[in-house]
Amino acid sequence: MTQEVTTTEAVNVEMTAPEKKLSKKDVVKAFWRWTFFSHANYNYERLQSTGVIFAFSPVLKKLYGDNPEKMKASLDTHMQFFNTEPSFGGPILSMAIAMEEQKANGAPITDSTINGLKTGLMGPLAGIGDTLWQGTLIPILLSFTLAFGAEGNILMGPVAFFVLHLGIMTAIGYFLWMRGYESGKEGIQKLLSGSLLPYVMSFAQTLGAIVIGSLAAMFVSVGTPLSFTLGEGATLSMQTDVLDALVLGLLPLGFTLGTFVLLKKKFKPTTVLAILIIAGGLLSAVGILSAG
Repeated sequence: MTQEVTTTEAVNVEMTAPEKKLSKKDVVKAFWRWTFFSHANYNYERLQSTGVIFAFSPVLKKLYGDNPEKMKASLDTHMQFFNTEPSFGGPILSMAIAMEEQKANGAPITDSTINGLKTGLMGPLAGIGDTLWQGTLIPILLSFTLAFGAEGNILMGPVAFFVLHLGIMTAIGYFLWMRGYESGKEGIQKLLSGSLLPYVMSFAQTLGAIVIGSLAAMFVSVGTPLSFTLGEGATLSMQTDVLDALVLGLLPLGFTLGTFVLLKKKFKPTTVLAILIIAGGLLSAVGILSAG
């Protein structure tokens, strides 16, 4: 009888325990920690998981600080392998924070459920992030800051690129992080299953390719000084009379596509650069190529 009363009292105490609620300040603090330290201890065993732990530590202490066993279990959960694009993949972690908050208040959410969410979404959102960031945003910013940098304008060149890139990516990352926490896993699942996302991705990929093509046309300067005498003083220039007549900028396009093929064949960027330098030097030395 005494045992039953004790058990009942323990249950009542647990049921009447105050709700554990994270403040916006807690969520924002986790965002800044993740943004600046996601790759601080990047390693090939766990990749970004130590960055996750650093971002989550204040949150987990607030939720499980009074229960060391639950705290250890949660830390172990988030030490599992994790890797995604930090800004666009951030909502995965803010959703995990929301789930940890619900779990701390008694919701039937297991550690494997949280890890399953992280594992299932880190790949798709990394693909979206890399496409929109590296394949679209960076080429667009470079398209107008490179020209200033080439002229020696430090402010409108590298400084402008750094400020714009940091500002845009931070704003996007913050917005998505807060949306992930507010909407939970259902919000991301709706995004991934919706009809709008394929159009956005297709538009971004197309725009990125156009911008990269324009950058190649502007900054890849390759030509040929070869010419042939046809008799009676007539001269045929390979550059102006043949190549430019076929496709304007054919040699720069050829070098750009050749570089792309080598990278697709898994050549290291440093190896590709060495090939271009050696080939360009040799062809220039024998009079086949010139600097445009």
